[in-house]
Amino acid sequence: MRSLKFIFYSKVPKMKIVKTIDELKAYRSECSGSIGFVPTMGALHNGHLSLIQKSTSENDHTIVSVFVNPTQFLEGEDFHTYPKRTEADIKICEFAGVSALFMPNSEEMYSMCEPSLCAPSHKAYILEGLARPGHFDGVLRVVLKLLNLAQPTHAYFGKKDAQQLYLIQNMVKTFFLNTQIIPCEIVREDDGLALSSRNVYLSSSERQEALLLSQSLKVATQKIIAGQRDTLSIKASMYEVLKPLHVEYVEIVNRDFDTISTIEIGQSIILVCAKVGTTRLIDNLWI
Repeated sequence: MRSLKFIFYSKVPKMKIVKTIDELKAYRSECSGSIGFVPTMGALHNGHLSLIQKSTSENDHTIVSVFVNPTQFLEGEDFHTYPKRTEADIKICEFAGVSALFMPNSEEMYSMCEPSLCAPSHKAYILEGLARPGHFDGVLRVVLKLLNLAQPTHAYFGKKDAQQLYLIQNMVKTFFLNTQIIPCEIVREDDGLALSSRNVYLSSSERQEALLLSQSLKVATQKIIAGQRDTLSIKASMYEVLKPLHVEYVEIVNRDFDTISTIEIGQSIILVCAKVGTTRLIDNLWI
């Protein structure tokens, strides 16, 4: 993986590490000005760093959370083996000029008696939600908690998790939350592989196979540049590239995640998901 690229700040106050809700509330009550928030599950890489640096450049304070959220993992998924690099994450946040790092445990975030939160079924049980039913319920549940705690002016999310981004934007809108969601561009390795904490699971040969995801999106781009707008034709070309992999889906949707038959420039997203070995990877292209 490429080395992390930092923007260094002079005279930055020492970063606070807070592990309890009471500590976070106390810290938040002392802040004035704009608050940027970057929720993560840790194992930080350049993709996370790009979100953090955008936040620090646009806000008076930046809060980052590191919390591997149990409610968004299904049975048999990698909750217990999800990559953890706590000390490295702390150093990365310090160097990037983060104001406060929130690192709670599950007992701090969840109680035995909680109201449920269900993602809208017609948008959350397609694509990622079809393969991982209930996943987005857990995502929205923890993001709502974190936004209520951090009370940020702006919250930063990557476009790689496009369906998640859409559902979070919808939740913020429909629950009237006073936070602006800032979508951030996908960060890639030099060879085109989209950054993901799960890339560490890939062997050297699997990593080469994983490049087929971004290569399929390049083929789609070439077809669109050449004037092709029919989504079935574009998807067929992508499936040809992805043949060696176990493909879960290739789909083209509009910005509201409705399936479309014709590409609309400025309104479409091409999404791909495939397993490389045992590792499930996603990628997308915003047209």
